[in-house]
Amino acid sequence: MNDQVQTAPKSKRRVALIILGAVTVCAAVAWAAYYFSYSQYFEETDDAYVNGNLVQLNSQIGGTVVGIFADDTQIVQSGDSMVKLDAADTRIELERSKAALAQAVQQVSTLYVNNSTLSALITQRQAELARAEDDLKRRQSADMAGAVSAEDLGHARDAIKERKAALAAAQQQLAANRAQTTQQHIGEHPSVLAAAARLRADYLAYARSNVPAPVTGYIAKRSVQLGQRVAAGTPLMAVVPLDGVWVDANFKESQLKAVHLGQPVTLHADLYGKDVDYHGKIIGFSAGTGSAFAVLPAQNATGNWIKVVQRLPVRIALDPKELKDHPLRIGLSMTVEVDTHDRNGSQLAAARTSFQTSVFDNYGKEADAEIAAIIAGSQSVH
Repeated sequence: MNDQVQTAPKSKRRVALIILGAVTVCAAVAWAAYYFSYSQYFEETDDAYVNGNLVQLNSQIGGTVVGIFADDTQIVQSGDSMVKLDAADTRIELERSKAALAQAVQQVSTLYVNNSTLSALITQRQAELARAEDDLKRRQSADMAGAVSAEDLGHARDAIKERKAALAAAQQQLAANRAQTTQQHIGEHPSVLAAAARLRADYLAYARSNVPAPVTGYIAKRSVQLGQRVAAGTPLMAVVPLDGVWVDANFKESQLKAVHLGQPVTLHADLYGKDVDYHGKIIGFSAGTGSAFAVLPAQNATGNWIKVVQRLPVRIALDPKELKDHPLRIGLSMTVEVDTHDRNGSQLAAARTSFQTSVFDNYGKEADAEIAAIIAGSQSVH
């Protein structure tokens, strides 16, 4: 009877251990199947943050601030006027340059007109020389008959010398004048080019009293105040284009073996939670870890060295349409999951990116148009 009582608990324990072992084996098999069929192809991190361009607006010239047309949190369009500086001094310099250019054009126009005048003068001197030579010939013929005195004959010879000297002087004047007018157009003359360059510089200084927004975005970090005296290069405010933000995900170095350029990424923002999915792709890897680029880099060459797993920033581009539907702000936290099935991409050779703005191109075009108008107007007046 006692043997039966002792056998029953042992049997139950054996069954329980068998069941536990079976469950453990099934769990291990399920985990292995999950890992080898799915989990090994995904890398995840929550150490990821939204980043973007912070376009700084600086004063290009010195001056007093007389207008501010945007403030923090407000959206502006590319080319909108952001800050206005007092342009009284630059306007005066611009008017002086306009007058100097007009004067230079008129002076150069006179040089071109003098070519025709000097050519006519040479023709006149040549005719006078021809008459003096004919007069000498007549006097020489009359001298043979004894009708002309030696004094008159000498005067005739002297007249030829004078006419030749006058002709040579006129020819030299024409050559010198033509040397100053070798250009086919008045606008190509060095004097006009120098005056035009000065006008262009003064026009740019005048135009730069208006500080435009180089890109479309939101105003941030406004530091300029009305009435403030600013110098060239003074930071005024910044523009953040939120339609072009990206995510910098900091993966552990042990996670990056299978991560390559072009791989698809699924992201979630703490701002919207799991309800909103963002989709992107990997577009670049940092050239070093975060600690390597820190202000105070880690000093590992010491006797108290402790190994710390490093993290490497990975840049992820986002879908512009998803950004438009659910905007993100710089600095927001993100959760990132990378699908590493496709491992054909490179780990370093990222495509180059360029950023450009054309809001300042009009300054040069407007200056050139003003110069052309002054040159044309001064020529017509002359």
